[in-house]
Amino acid sequence: MTRNHAPRLTPLATSLPAAVPFVGPEAQERARGRSFAARLGANENIFGPSPAAIEAMREAAADAWMYGDPESHDLRQALATHHGVPPDAIMVGEGIDGLLGYLVRLMVGPGDVVVTSAGAYPTFNYHVAGFGGRLETVPYAGDHEDPDALVARAEGTGAKLVYLANPDNPMGTWHGADRLQAMIEALPEGCLMVLDEAYVEFAPEGTAPPLDVTDRRVIRLRTFSKAHGLAGARVGYAIAHPELIMAFNKVRNHFGMCRISQAGALAALADQGWLRHVVTQVAGARDRIGAIAAANGLSALPSATNFVAVDCGADGVFARAVLDELVARDVFVRMPFVAPQDRCIRISAGRGCELDLFEAALPEALEAARARG
Repeated sequence: MTRNHAPRLTPLATSLPAAVPFVGPEAQERARGRSFAARLGANENIFGPSPAAIEAMREAAADAWMYGDPESHDLRQALATHHGVPPDAIMVGEGIDGLLGYLVRLMVGPGDVVVTSAGAYPTFNYHVAGFGGRLETVPYAGDHEDPDALVARAEGTGAKLVYLANPDNPMGTWHGADRLQAMIEALPEGCLMVLDEAYVEFAPEGTAPPLDVTDRRVIRLRTFSKAHGLAGARVGYAIAHPELIMAFNKVRNHFGMCRISQAGALAALADQGWLRHVVTQVAGARDRIGAIAAANGLSALPSATNFVAVDCGADGVFARAVLDELVARDVFVRMPFVAPQDRCIRISAGRGCELDLFEAALPEALEAARARG
């Protein structure tokens, strides 16, 4: 009897590379043998969650012996009231990443076409590849995702999904609500727009189109990971036509939402004062990152997120060298991975102490990167 045969993966799984969208800072710290002094690369909300959310999660921990409510009923009701939509138009899930996985599983089969921007959020692409979809990409236009090009490619390929993040990750740029609504109106028949609004709380008024859950052409994705400071709790939600929302029940992990996370999100949503505080702190941090960049002869892109893309003034090779030198100085940052956006490094909004470390390390990193030739 053979006891050591290889795992019987599907042909699709066998064909996929053994890769992940991001290498986490913890993995980098283990490889380095020491911790980062400034964690400014993962777009986390360093200012933290609402104190009310922390207390709610602390209280809920005593009941962790129970599964979480599989319907996330209380949170969905609260979100419905907050957004002025029916509860059956909302699905709560394990962050936007988890919801993207369920959505692609529902919509994409082998060979189905999905359109996105080259260099846009890679986790979405990861899910599409995992279900055998075919990715079609269009370039950014002036460091913005290009709605017209995305729609044109969807028309030309018969795409089932078209993905756009507004505000954008990794560049931090954004389109106004009118531009996005025009994109929705221009979608070809049968194409669903996946509108990722993870950073929308940081954006100027007039960035998000009005919510219309009677419109079957778009699904909106939002999260408690960013402005609400609950990235480690993994709580996201989708807003869409109730028929699409109900379909998630066919494939989702019904007990995927932790009871503690649900309690924290519910309290965070109720504390809009803390949210306003965080948005103000982030705006101040963005300004300081821009000033640090300018003092070193670099330019910062305008941002409607909790991070800033800093143009290093050359190409991706040089930006990678700057990033490596910052990491060597215990400052964790990331960068876009497709040209020409990869001429930038991406700095998350931090507190004064983290930005002090970045300010001290950046001139040294630039000097060392230039010395590499």
